[in-house]
Amino acid sequence: MRARVLVRPKAGILDPQGVAVQRALPALGFEGVADVNVGRLIELDVEDPSQLEAMCEKLLVNPLIEDYSIQWPEADGRSQDAGPHAPRG
Repeated sequence: MRARVLVRPKAGILDPQGVAVQRALPALGFEGVADVNVGRLIELDVEDPSQLEAMCEKLLVNPLIEDYSIQWPEADGRSQDAGPHAPRG
């Protein structure tokens, strides 16, 4: 089963990539951008979906500084979020 894990810095954790992007956008002529965060998207096929939370906690995510959410893409392209670790909104 295909899964997506969206990983983002926790609220209050310095995000140097986000800061760099936020500073660069106005220099390129893009105004009105604030609170930029840069994360990563991990896509993987898993045989046993019940193990994905453990995979995240043990390897894919640094739970001290990152939040994550697990998405299960549906055949029509929509995603269903799962898990208690949804990133801040």
